[in-house]
Amino acid sequence: MSSSPQSLRAWTESFAPLRHRDFAWYLASRSVTLLGTTMASVALAFAVLDLTGSTTALGQVLAARTVPLILVLLFGGVVADRLPRSLVLQGANLASAATQGATAVLLLTGHARLWSLVVLQGLGGLASGLEFPAMAGMVPTLVPRGHLQRANALVSMSRGLSAVLGPSLGALAVVTVGSGWAVLIDAATWVGAALLLLPVRRAATLREPAPGGASVVTELRQGWALFRGTTWLWVVVGAFGVLNGIGSGAWLTLGPSVASRTIGRQAWGWVLSAESVGVLLATVLLLRLPLTRPLRVGMLAVSALGVPIALLGLHPRTGILLASSFLGGVGVEIFGIGWNLAVQEHIEESQLSRAYSYDALGSYAAMPLGQLTFGPLGEHFGNGQVVAVSGLVYVAVALSVLASRSVRDLGRAPATTATG
Repeated sequence: MSSSPQSLRAWTESFAPLRHRDFAWYLASRSVTLLGTTMASVALAFAVLDLTGSTTALGQVLAARTVPLILVLLFGGVVADRLPRSLVLQGANLASAATQGATAVLLLTGHARLWSLVVLQGLGGLASGLEFPAMAGMVPTLVPRGHLQRANALVSMSRGLSAVLGPSLGALAVVTVGSGWAVLIDAATWVGAALLLLPVRRAATLREPAPGGASVVTELRQGWALFRGTTWLWVVVGAFGVLNGIGSGAWLTLGPSVASRTIGRQAWGWVLSAESVGVLLATVLLLRLPLTRPLRVGMLAVSALGVPIALLGLHPRTGILLASSFLGGVGVEIFGIGWNLAVQEHIEESQLSRAYSYDALGSYAAMPLGQLTFGPLGEHFGNGQVVAVSGLVYVAVALSVLASRSVRDLGRAPATTATG
């Protein structure tokens, strides 16, 4: 019993980042968007399938959002390294609210057409491309470096809690009141997120102007030099170009179609939620357990996500998919925390958003390719066969990254300075 007070203090310290006012408001803002977004992602997929009956059309809608996102990422990184990141986030949140609100209205009124969904999701992708670098660079400006792992874990915990409920609630909305309501909730949460950022001090995310009034092109070149000269950075990003292409094509584009014909739509929501439960469990563990080799452990762990992808194609049974998706979620979260620690501790804060923008550009580049090509591949070779092979390739690519010494041996930076 004597160890109980120490244990209680240790768990209390795990939530120490919440003592920082700006981080607490930022976390609240992120949290309210996540539930709506996870609901909307499931609802929109089934809305397109109901509208067109085509996985190729679903891939087109998903790519319509991803391509503009990729095109503006680098510009978004420069903007977020120049302006208060909280202000950039607010503007992007309101733009996302407008596009999702218009999408919901079209779905609810029965006026949705494939071309209109493509256009609106494209506009939403532009907003997301500006949002992501600012969002990714916020946390190190709001907490001391010694609290970074716990702060990132709390953000992930919020994401996990929302994602546990989101897919199942989204699927439930589809089979009860329709897809439009889930998308409308998403629009409302974007507005709420913008309002919750109002108390965050802009000074906390405002940096000095670049020396000599550097141009946007100059700052892009500086970001490219950083990316090219950091081996572990480009190796992992290159691998995730392939992994995200598989995830977007096999899991998120073909996955709903395979699930509809085998385990059912509601069960597919449960499978996605199981992945989120795994994410949540890993987050709780990582509030206490330090990652001393964040990328080595992260790449080993994330390879587990290939297992449920392969099983969906080989043996689509609800129970085994729930278990493997849960383990895949654990792996995703371990990698996510490890990756954020590596970037936030080893990249200067003044270049952080640009580093994240090059990371996102490389990681996401293959996503529209996967979204556009996996539908036709599935129609030609069979959805199940394509999904099964994709899962095996996913595991092989993730493990191959460990051949790089810079990835295997990257450790933690000293926690002696603050970044806020």
